[in-house]
Amino acid sequence: MSRYWSKVVHGLTPYVPGEQPKLPDLVKLNTNENPYGPSPRVIEALRAEAADSLRLYPDPASERLREAIAAFHGVEASQVFVGNGSDEVLAHAFLALLKHDAPILFPDITYSFYPVYCGLYGIEYQEIPLTESFEIRVDDYFVANGGIIFPNPNAPTARLLALGEIERLLAKNTESVVVVDEAYIDFGGESAVGLVNKYPQLLVVHTLSKSHSLAGLRVGYAIGQADLIQALVRVKDSFNSYPLDRFAQAGAIASMQDREYFDQTRHKVMATREKLVADLDALGFEVLPSAANFVFARHPQHDGAELAQALRERSIIVRHFRKPARIAPFLRITVGTDEQCQALVTALRELLA
Repeated sequence: MSRYWSKVVHGLTPYVPGEQPKLPDLVKLNTNENPYGPSPRVIEALRAEAADSLRLYPDPASERLREAIAAFHGVEASQVFVGNGSDEVLAHAFLALLKHDAPILFPDITYSFYPVYCGLYGIEYQEIPLTESFEIRVDDYFVANGGIIFPNPNAPTARLLALGEIERLLAKNTESVVVVDEAYIDFGGESAVGLVNKYPQLLVVHTLSKSHSLAGLRVGYAIGQADLIQALVRVKDSFNSYPLDRFAQAGAIASMQDREYFDQTRHKVMATREKLVADLDALGFEVLPSAANFVFARHPQHDGAELAQALRERSIIVRHFRKPARIAPFLRITVGTDEQCQALVTALRELLA
């Protein structure tokens, strides 16, 4: 710690991202990256963008990208906000829409960036416990609040909240914003985007890092009614008017326009996930129902941290969370290629034997 730090910095507990180790022959199943590369159209668009125009600033409003996203989802471009990854979009949403006098609500087991944003912006929050089977129970959120946010599917549990339950929450919670963080929705769930025009308090956040294979470009977006979008724009333009560079915008547009490739790769991931779940089940693991590109699993006779370390010694890395205590036995395992998942299952079979 430094005496030159502000009081805000002294009080922060930063988010810890999944590690990016450089191990030989690594099977990397810890950060939920897509095992397949982006659309070939993306590569072409990036090559075309490497031109003299890089001396110019990018479009601060990302108009062409917002139009491409709007066309993909069947909404208006005025309903779309884009940012430098969904983490930045979420950060702006916390400040623009969730900072009120009453505490905001989110699950006790969820994306660990949420309490970090609250600490950064001085937002009070209340954690709502998941059920014993790690599900979000909508009735628990029918209390006064300054806003509600949750991932769907939830992370790291991978469990999906049915769209009907989300609508039931929206019908009851009309006085504050509800943010549905859909980073993984394309791997098995029904998006809440279709509810945006009906509920003015709904903001749906997406990322191109997972189902569009663009974690390296850092592009995220939100969809909501124009009133919510304008609040995000006001915060963005008070922070960084140019969050997306020319490469990010060009690559993201190409990806949004190649729906065939998007569907092809996400269905490959979903098929591999089903086989992985079956293989883990055969090894005696309890695997939570997953609608994401990862699974959350524990073995009744083995410690999660010890299994993670034993896999690491074999150059296979998965994600293990020590806190909260009730998820410590679990491993969060990214769905990789068929070959990567088979390497994981083979290693686990040997370790358990």
